[in-house]
Amino acid sequence: MPPRPLAQLTLALIKPDLTANRLKANRVLGHIQQNDFTIVERKTLLWSKTDAEAFYGEHRGKFFFERLCGYMTSGHFHALILEKPNAISDWRALIGPTHPPRARIHASDSLRSLYGMTDTRNSFHGSDAVETAKKEIRFFFPEFDFERWEQEQRKGNTLES
Repeated sequence: MPPRPLAQLTLALIKPDLTANRLKANRVLGHIQQNDFTIVERKTLLWSKTDAEAFYGEHRGKFFFERLCGYMTSGHFHALILEKPNAISDWRALIGPTHPPRARIHASDSLRSLYGMTDTRNSFHGSDAVETAKKEIRFFFPEFDFERWEQEQRKGNTLES
């Protein structure tokens, strides 16, 4: 039997507008499971302005920075570590284009099409690359042991082959 594909991790955020509605947030968790993601870790957070500015620091000086930080401090949100082969690209495909009105045209079954409101209140975040995912996961889950997770991946792959 060939070895199974190694899993990949990504950071997923379910943002405050969506988390405020428990029914919708639970539907999103259902979408995650239906699309074969494993939720490795999960936290519910309430950010200060300092927290939001630290995470979105690369956008400082852009026209949307203050609006984005205000949005992300407006209520609780969920941070998740998702796992599956191709987790980064699969999660980004599932959430769809950043701008919900465009998502409704180009990816009508995406989560942003279903739940997003505006370019700022787009309900989701997904890492865009392996290194970005590691950096973002460390930001939200500093206790997460990447080395142990990778060892378990290799060990599980060896057992199945």
